[in-house]
Amino acid sequence: MREEMLKSILSELNGTSADIQASATISTDGLVMASILSSDMDEDRVGAMAAAMLSLGERTSQELGRGDLEQVLVKGAQGYVLMTHAGPNTVVTVVTTASAKLGLIFLDVKRAADAISKIM
Repeated sequence: MREEMLKSILSELNGTSADIQASATISTDGLVMASILSSDMDEDRVGAMAAAMLSLGERTSQELGRGDLEQVLVKGAQGYVLMTHAGPNTVVTVVTTASAKLGLIFLDVKRAADAISKIM
């Protein structure tokens, strides 16, 4: 039931922008709870990479005096990967195109993260 609810939120998130190519709800230890990924993305690898990035991001934010980590943004030649906390032990990860309008993506991801945090 919870997985269906999470998948519904992710589906709605993916529908907000053609620039969102994939999304997932992942525990902070790397377990993928729900995802809508393209066929060339391995769910387990996405979960493991998200956990590693979050851990490094949290440590960097703390060590450099920036406070609690809110999000991690990775920019590559083909687009962005955005990770945002959705409660204390959950993160929403989104993969976008290079042309994505980040302001709108941030807003949509925040809304999805708020909805997910209420389920978790």
